[in-house]
Amino acid sequence: MFTDHVEIYVRSGQGGDGMMHFRHEKYMPRGGPDGGDGGKGGNLIFEVKATLNTLSTFRQNQKFHAPDGKAGGSNQKSGKGGDDLIIYVPPGTVMYDADTRELLGDLTAPGQQLMVCKGGRGGRGNQHYATARNQAPRMAERGEPFEEKRIKLELKLIADIGLVGVPNAGKSTLLSVLTNAKPKIASYPFTTLEPNLGVASIDDDTMVVIADIPGLIEGAAEGAGLGHDFLRHVQRTRVLIHLLDGLSDDPVADYSQINSELALFDPNLVKKPQIVALNKIDQPEVQERLADIKKKFKKQKVEFMIISGLARTNTRELLLQAAQLLAETPALEDIEAPIPVYRAQADGRAYEIKREGTDEWRIISVGIERSAKMTYFEHSGSLRRFQKMLERLGVDKALKEAGVKVGDTVSIGDFELEWQE
Repeated sequence: MFTDHVEIYVRSGQGGDGMMHFRHEKYMPRGGPDGGDGGKGGNLIFEVKATLNTLSTFRQNQKFHAPDGKAGGSNQKSGKGGDDLIIYVPPGTVMYDADTRELLGDLTAPGQQLMVCKGGRGGRGNQHYATARNQAPRMAERGEPFEEKRIKLELKLIADIGLVGVPNAGKSTLLSVLTNAKPKIASYPFTTLEPNLGVASIDDDTMVVIADIPGLIEGAAEGAGLGHDFLRHVQRTRVLIHLLDGLSDDPVADYSQINSELALFDPNLVKKPQIVALNKIDQPEVQERLADIKKKFKKQKVEFMIISGLARTNTRELLLQAAQLLAETPALEDIEAPIPVYRAQADGRAYEIKREGTDEWRIISVGIERSAKMTYFEHSGSLRRFQKMLERLGVDKALKEAGVKVGDTVSIGDFELEWQE
């Protein structure tokens, strides 16, 4: 089943905990601290794989997390780092933060990578805290927490030529004639419920990829039918073949409607080079109306080719004309150069104090909450280090000015501490 949008949960690996340990060897009564560092957590990375063309692999598995780092050991042994987790996606995958709708990346080239969640660094063991004044440090660090996100993946098929038109215009038949694709074909509208790709041969050295975009209806740009699901695929094509149904009551109205829907969804779509082709010329009814159709299009100053996908009339000529137009059209990367997204880093020293009750307070801060997660509160040295950090940042003073009293509960992330003078 073709899948072109999915939402998944991803997280990186957590850093391994550093160890508090002292050497215990014969004839070495004061061996000193030798607690090892924790290993780094694995990064979570997306990578483009050229052989993929759908997001269907994510239908069964929608949760991914990289391996955590291992804890440090005695004798200065560092824990093993977690391997990076690489998730493969097809070319044309666009990634958004599902909660904020922020654009995270647009992956188009095979082998292109994007790190979405960075693995936490390993906690330091007590070997790093020994000084001349503190030769037996009873402190260490826990591993840095993992990063997690809900990611929305959207696939925009990358094709050279896109077939657009109203339902039942004959796009799937034309695709099967021009390429080796075998789409489902029937004589009623909405036979095609998902985009189809095919490869057409121009000559021995030139191949083009053609995408059959399922029929669009009025209101598609607002989401009517399956408009949004299909219109996104047109954005990646460089040249459009606008196929008209010769048996339609008003091909000119169909032509105007499709172009209007393209412009409403993305103004750049109507700027793409188009070849207009009137299909089903093998039908007697179309031949009888041809002069009248030409007259109406002449008023619109629109030229069109006359073809029959079923009878294969002028289909090769249509393909060659589209290939010629494609050769004259700049590549997408030349006309749609990506603009770097600036993301300001959160200030780890910034904090906010909120009162949550008569004797309850909460400190909200990215940096302080991360430090709390990396603190061994059961070790006196680690607790003192955390308290000194709060004093340096001015949190103690701010709490006193806000009215904190002895015995009040101060929450930092998932931790609850009791205020003492």
